[in-house]
Amino acid sequence: MEIEFRSATATRIILVAALSASCAMGAYQYQRAQLSSPLVTPVDMTTKVPAASTASFTTADVGSCVTWTVIDGTVSNFEQADCASLHRFEVSSREDLGTYPSSEFGPSAAMPNQTRQAQLREELCLAPTMRYLDAKFDPLGKYSIASILPPQESWDLGDRTLLCGIQATNELGEVIETKGRVQDQDQARISPVGTCLALDASNSTKQVACGKPHQMEITAVIDLLPVFPQSIPSTEEQDNHLSRVCTQAARDYLGGDDPLYFSTLKPFWTTIAPSSWDTGSHSVNCSLVFPVDNRFAVLEGSAKGNFTINGTPPEQRPERAPIINPEALDGVAPPPPR
Repeated sequence: MEIEFRSATATRIILVAALSASCAMGAYQYQRAQLSSPLVTPVDMTTKVPAASTASFTTADVGSCVTWTVIDGTVSNFEQADCASLHRFEVSSREDLGTYPSSEFGPSAAMPNQTRQAQLREELCLAPTMRYLDAKFDPLGKYSIASILPPQESWDLGDRTLLCGIQATNELGEVIETKGRVQDQDQARISPVGTCLALDASNSTKQVACGKPHQMEITAVIDLLPVFPQSIPSTEEQDNHLSRVCTQAARDYLGGDDPLYFSTLKPFWTTIAPSSWDTGSHSVNCSLVFPVDNRFAVLEGSAKGNFTINGTPPEQRPERAPIINPEALDGVAPPPPR
């Protein structure tokens, strides 16, 4: 048992470090590449200088929430919504590109392409959004800073309104519906219980059907804020709590101590970095994995049924006496501080 524990420790250290690095890089690239306006279809055009009386495509202002419908990739029904109900975008700033200190949005202006939109987002949206959120924004979390330009027909009529704001997206870069204002939400990017996650070559995770190759199966979503309400918990404090909670989550998910024991899988969890905790992320996932050779084995099938580990069924384990102290059940050891 001790040898197995040490092997799991080494695996967990390497994998947590790799996952953390890939998340940091992925978040930066994601914000730059995936957050273009959902309403933009750039075309070449020539118009007159926008008149001061040009009507905006929306009256949404700072603090408003908006939503829209997407059917077969086509956006429609753009409208304001109650932030407490389902919506897709929370406005942090309203900008008028007609006053931008250049001539690029003047008489012969085409709608900016996605590269220029990304630049405008950083130039015009980053600072006001951070002020709007009181700097409580986790770039590794589920939310991202985005911008919305008018639909093409409004741009053609001279509307140069640009909305800055915050939205959540799925792993395909599609804007998803959320409830509540961002400042009141847990910003952690987590997966639902029962989800299976596959790791690619860069250790980025992707949700897949559990019947397909994957490395992790989610057993619980754990909110750490009620456990540590007064201060940012250290990695050791989080691990001391999660080692018990995630092991129990694995037992509950599979139906008891024996199913977990005979599965040969191990409980796994990650911790929250101080920078993410301080900016609004407080939840983590517990999952099941099979560590081998400093990596996760490939699983196929749900741990709740028939599954394979690197193409073969789990190794048969000997019968054992009932566990008197469930807390002694071994799992994957905690990671080092990040």
